[in-house]
Parts: sequence; structure tokens; C-alpha cells
Amino acid sequence: MHCTHRFSARLVVWVLLTAPAAIPAFAQDWPQWRGPGRDGATSFQTPASWPANLEQRWQVEVGFGYATPLLVGDRVYMFSRQDEDEVMTALDAGTGEVVWRTAYAEPFDMMPATARHGPGPKSTPTYADGRLFSFGMTSVLTAFDAATGEILWQRPRPDAQPIYHTAMSPLVDGDSVIMHAGGPGDSEFGAYDVATGNARWTWDGDSPAYGSPIVADLGGRRQVIAFTNGLMVGIARDDGQLLWSRPFTTPSNTTAQTPIIHGDMVIQAGRENGLTAFRVTPGDGEWNTEDVWHTDEASLHMTNGVVVDGVLYGLSHLNSGQYFGVDLDNGDVLWTSPGRQAENAAMVSAGNTIFSIQDDAQMVVFNASRSAFDAVERYEVATSETWAQPAISGNRLFVKDVTNLTLWTVE
Repeated sequence: MHCTHRFSARLVVWVLLTAPAAIPAFAQDWPQWRGPGRDGATSFQTPASWPANLEQRWQVEVGFGYATPLLVGDRVYMFSRQDEDEVMTALDAGTGEVVWRTAYAEPFDMMPATARHGPGPKSTPTYADGRLFSFGMTSVLTAFDAATGEILWQRPRPDAQPIYHTAMSPLVDGDSVIMHAGGPGDSEFGAYDVATGNARWTWDGDSPAYGSPIVADLGGRRQVIAFTNGLMVGIARDDGQLLWSRPFTTPSNTTAQTPIIHGDMVIQAGRENGLTAFRVTPGDGEWNTEDVWHTDEASLHMTNGVVVDGVLYGLSHLNSGQYFGVDLDNGDVLWTSPGRQAENAAMVSAGNTIFSIQDDAQMVVFNASRSAFDAVERYEVATSETWAQPAISGNRLFVKDVTNLTLWTVE
């Protein structure tokens, strides 16, 4: 393993404004995939009127990949690829200056079908209690000291790999980091000690999918809820026992969703599978899942939706990219936008404001509404594709494009 903390000549910083951006008192950290609650919700200082343009504070070339930048206090952490290395970088949130950089060599041969999207990484790291946990394109799980960048432990790549490599983001719950590594014929869904990387429990009932897991209390039991290659499962958080499973596949075998919990219901989504809500209940010796509602009028492919006041807002692959609002209590489709909006979108909610950064580098701001697609403003936030989720907090938007990280502010 090669490790370095020196500044890379390839890491170019353009500091467009040397003073740090103002941070409102209610600004939140963005410590993991989809933010503090793993649901795409954040706090944001919504302006009385939206400006014609966003303010660009700084831009840094950090390397290739689609990981979300993490915001913790006055630091931003970025996981990316530079040449044959996977790299974790800590930057000053106000200026974009590099605080530390740690790299390890992890070359691999790409699946030709994924060449358009490049060599990743596509997994977002997680920050918890002074540690960073990353999951590389070949299923390498690494723990870093967030203060210094020191690698604390690393679980090497398994022999088997998912056909399209990895995109799942680590989940930290208590003293365990939860991850699904490996590929067909040899995979391991496990909870690993945050301090040592040693396995607390593992489950090998199916190979991984590409969506990220969540943890929720259902039926009186804390569960890890996730998609696998051919299933949706609930695994006991304490001991790794499989509680329940449901068959679930998509035509392209690329289930990339993070499950959504609404009350006592789990929301299941995937390309060409529509949306389904079901309840999980314990029974005599086994757990049961029962459908509550289903609709084929809206669907999710790689976009993860956000929930505001019981309404799911998302971007369907239907009609070549169509925004929608669905009542999660009954599955009614409240509205759909005109088609051909985008192929993919990374969505964040802040109160009644919804940010949608499309893969074409355009950010659409719209209001949560039960009656119509209520677009407020559109901004260009990059000069290349934007597949990564943004980190949004206070009046700041940290946007990762193919190779650059940019801080935008709303003044």
C-alpha cells in the first residue's frame, strides 16, 4: 500500500475569493451519503428572491469520480481517483486550500459497458467520530483519521467484483460500519468494527447491488434495509440475521436506489418497476412484507428522491426524464412535469425548497407543491457532467463535476 500526504502537482487550486464564505448559525454538516439523515434533507438559508447568478467562491481540481463532498465543520473531504490511485483529500471549506491528502494505489480494469462513466470512485465516504470510511471501486474499505489523513485500517479488495464495480456508500451505525463487498459467487454483507475493521457479523445470501443501505426500526427491531443483486432485504442490525427478503430486479440489473422510510412503510423503487410501498411485520417464526400501494405512473432509475410533507419528489426515467410528485400515503401521482428534463438528477430538499442538480450541469430550484412542477430558477453549476450528489448547507453549495469541486454561494 502506497500512502502519501504531500500536495500533488495535479491538484490545482483557484481561489477566487480568499475570505471564507459566511456560515449561517443553523448550517449543518453533510457527513455522509444524502446528508445528515441519509434522506437528502438539509438546512438552507432560502433567499427572499433568487439571484440571477450564484457566486463562485473557489474551484479545486480534485480528481475523477462521483462521490459527494463531505462537509464537517470547517473542512470538506473529497474521495476521488488520480491516475492509478484512490485519494482522500481534506480541504479548507472557506478557501479550498488542501489541508492533507492521502492516496493508495488501486488500479483495475474497467468493465467496457461502464467506460462512459469512467473509473470512479462512485461511492460517497462517511464521517463519524473523527474517522472517515471510504469504499473504493474494487470494494476496498478504508478507515482514515479525519484530522491527519492517516490510514487506520483497510480491508483489501475481494477476488469477486460486481459486474459494474461499486457505487454503494458506507453506513456507520454506532460502533459498526456496514458495507456489502464482493461480487457474484463470493460476497459479504457485513458490520465491521469502526476502530479495527474486524467483522462483527456477515451475511452472504446474495451479491451486492449499487444502491446504499439505511438503518431503521421496524416491527420493534433495528434493521439494515438494502437492495442486493436480486432482492430487497432486512437484516438484523445486532447480529446479521436475515429477517425478511423480497425478490427485486431491474431490466438492466442496476438497482441504485437508497430505500425510503415513510411512517411504518418502506418505499421500493427501480427502473421500470414503478413505486411500491409495503409494511414489514414480525410473525410466528418469520417476518412478513405486505404491499400497501403500487404505481407504474412514476419510477426512479438512478435518481434518489426527497420527501417533503409526505410527498415524494423525484425524476423518473419515463418520458426521457420527468419530474413528479407522489403522495406517499396512498401512491397517488399528484403531478408530472413535461418530459426530456434530464437523464439523472441529484436531489436535495431544504424546507419547501428542492434543489435538483441534473447530469447536464444545470441546477433546477423548485418549490415543493402538491399541484404542479413549480420551477423557480435554473443555474449552470459546472462545465462538465454532474453525476455526484451536492453537499448543501447554510448558503453554500459544494458541487462536484467530473474532476472539479466548486463552492457556490447564494448571496
